[in-house]
Amino acid sequence: MKVPLLCLLLAAAVPATAATALSVKEVTPGIYVHFGKHLFPDSHNHGEIANLGFIVGQKCVAVVDSGGNPEQGAALKQAVSDTTKTPICYVINTHVHPDHINGNSAFKAPGVKFVGHHKLARAMAARGSYYLDRAAEQLGVKMSATDLIPPDIEVKDSMKLDLGGRTLVLTAHPAAHTDNDLSVYDRESSTMWLSDLLFTEHVPTLDGSLKGWLAEIDKLEKQSFRYVIPGHGDVVSDWPQSLQPEKHYLTLLQTEIRAAIKKGQHLEDAVQTIGYSEKNNWALFDDYHRKNVTTAFAELEWE
Repeated sequence: MKVPLLCLLLAAAVPATAATALSVKEVTPGIYVHFGKHLFPDSHNHGEIANLGFIVGQKCVAVVDSGGNPEQGAALKQAVSDTTKTPICYVINTHVHPDHINGNSAFKAPGVKFVGHHKLARAMAARGSYYLDRAAEQLGVKMSATDLIPPDIEVKDSMKLDLGGRTLVLTAHPAAHTDNDLSVYDRESSTMWLSDLLFTEHVPTLDGSLKGWLAEIDKLEKQSFRYVIPGHGDVVSDWPQSLQPEKHYLTLLQTEIRAAIKKGQHLEDAVQTIGYSEKNNWALFDDYHRKNVTTAFAELEWE
């Protein structure tokens, strides 16, 4: 009876809900990224499509975006634990989209502060019910209001976070990809975590202001970074060249939509013709392009 009893005791010592660690890549010392796949969120991938990761300092760790569902958040947390004994002190949400914030509840613990754009809490409150319904219906994920955790610390312009021997500079951007975009710059490695202000390979998605996004691009491309981490796509080291495909796509939308409006073209016709020269240049073009045209058209027709 001793052997079965020992087996039972060992089994009981292993948590039944222990998460499998999310795969991460160290892109530069102390910065780890999980690269999402270019997929439309559905019940097969459960919304696990975005780039996520963490930055390790001497004192503590900052997580950058938490994942598309609580289980992915737990897997990211396990990846932190497997990588370093340094505790997590911050969870930085770069914007409101669910593939970046739905894993927040996995990190809720004493000593952990959630950080976001000063408009993020409002956006989460406005979209919360819809996101919860969408999680169940589209992603096959059961979530509750307690999974949607707004920021404890709000960034209005810029803010520095000290991780111990490593300072992060957070910037709250004007309306661009969304109206609550936050970037994270690591001074030590000259790495800019732009999240969805930069798309590579995956077609950009517009949920804020086309003109605002182009204005932010003009500012960003004048700066120098060693590495840039997009919200979707691989890390880049040829800044600002790597920004040009996104800039071209968004500029083309602006130019062609303005021309269509000037001709008196209606939205219903515009979504059938505008921007289709870019179709073969981007993953998920058919899933997001028409919405991009619709959003941009609504903004530009009132110039």
